[in-house]
Order: sequence, then C-alpha cells, then structure tokens
Amino acid sequence: MIQSAFLETEKNKEELKEELDTLEIQMFRMQNNIKEIAKKSEVISIDQTKENDWVVIFADKDSDTFQLMLHNCESPYRGKWHSAIQAEVKDESTIHIADIKGEQNRGYGSILMKHLKEHAREKNIQYITGDLVERDFGHVNRLKHFYKKHNFEVTINHQEQSGEIIWNDD
Repeated sequence: MIQSAFLETEKNKEELKEELDTLEIQMFRMQNNIKEIAKKSEVISIDQTKENDWVVIFADKDSDTFQLMLHNCESPYRGKWHSAIQAEVKDESTIHIADIKGEQNRGYGSILMKHLKEHAREKNIQYITGDLVERDFGHVNRLKHFYKKHNFEVTINHQEQSGEIIWNDD
C-alpha cells in the first residue's frame, strides 16, 4: 500500500513537470508570436482553449470589414491563423458574419465568438447576424448547435438550404 502511494506521488510529480514544461514552451511561443503578429495586425487578447492551450486573438480591420483571427501557441506564428471570423459592419447597429473558418472541435470558434461579442458591445452594436447558405448544409446541425450555444436565434429552411442567425444584445 505504501509503495503504491509512493509510485502515484512520483507519477504525479512527472505529470506536473511535463505540464510545466509544456506551459513554459507555450509562454515562450506566445511572447514571440505576439511580437510577430503585432507587426501586421492588432493584438486583441490572449485566451485559453477548453484544453488549456494558450491562444493569441488578433484582428485586421478595414473601414467596415474585418477579420478576427486566432493562433494557437503550440506552434510558432508564421503568418497563418488557426481559425478566423470574417465580418462586416452593416450599419451602426449590426455586424454581419461573412464566414467562420479554421480548425474544428478545438474551441477556437467559441473563443472568437466571445471576442466578436465583446467588440460589438464596445462599439455599442446590438446585433450580430449571418446567413446559412447551401455550402453549410453538410454540417448545418453542428452550426445550429454552435450558434444556439452562443445565444443566437437560428432559422433554417431545409428545403431551400438557407437560413439566418441573429444575436441580439438586449
């Protein structure tokens, strides 16, 4: 019994060392990634995924169109993002999502959506909208789940393979 407890403690020490090493590498990469990203884009924030990986959120903003992007600090930044939301300011009350791209099932879309909503609130924009189009219908149930999870109203016309999403910041 005592030997078993000793082995478990040793294992926990090894696991902790491995976690600390991984965290140290991610922090080093985050520092370097932020320096590289800031040369061309506005760094918005740093955040953590559901697996506790660190990510950098950054944006390229034009007058009415912008892209909110995310890069995971597991790898060095080489000018490419892991996930992005492309959006357009339609008017003083509405941001329209044109597209969401990138790696799936890593929590990246949720992190970007959180920051898009924060951006809308900072700019006093009440609505975020988007369209579901024919190309989305191969994964429309996943999209419906994603948007509902983020408090969007989702309307889908399966027959015409179209739909819309609306988030209202009441």
